[in-house]
Amino acid sequence: MAASVLVDAGFLVALLSRRDTNHRWAATQAQRLPPPWKTCEAALSEAFHLLGARGASGLAALLRRGSVVCTFRLGDDVEAVLKLLEKYADVPMSLADGCLVRMTEAQTDCAVLTTDADFRIYRRHSRQIVPCVMPE
Repeated sequence: MAASVLVDAGFLVALLSRRDTNHRWAATQAQRLPPPWKTCEAALSEAFHLLGARGASGLAALLRRGSVVCTFRLGDDVEAVLKLLEKYADVPMSLADGCLVRMTEAQTDCAVLTTDADFRIYRRHSRQIVPCVMPE
C-alpha cells in the first residue's frame, strides 16, 4: 500500500455520486486506501464544478473532517507544472492533472486514485510511470 494516496476530481466525483459509473469502484478504493487523501486546489475546483450543488456538501464534509487535504501549492512548483502542461498539450493535460503528476514527483511512495486514463500516458520525471489505481 502506498504511503501517500493522491486523489483527482474523477475519483472524488465517483465516490460522492451514486450515479457515476465508477461509484462502486471508488467506494471500494476508499475502504482499501482510507483517508486522509492528498490533492491540489485545481482538482478540488474541478470536483466542486462537476458535482454541482447536489454534491458540494459531500465534498465539503470530506474537507472539513480532513479526509481530503490540499497539500500542493502551485506557486512553489509553477514552472514544473507549466512544463508538464506544455509537454502534454496534445493530450491535453489539465492543470489539475499537471499538479497531481508534480505531486507524484515530490513523493516517492504514492499512488493516484483516478478515473482518468490519461494518467497512463503521463510520466513523472520524464520517464517513470505515474503510480495509479484506476478502474479496469
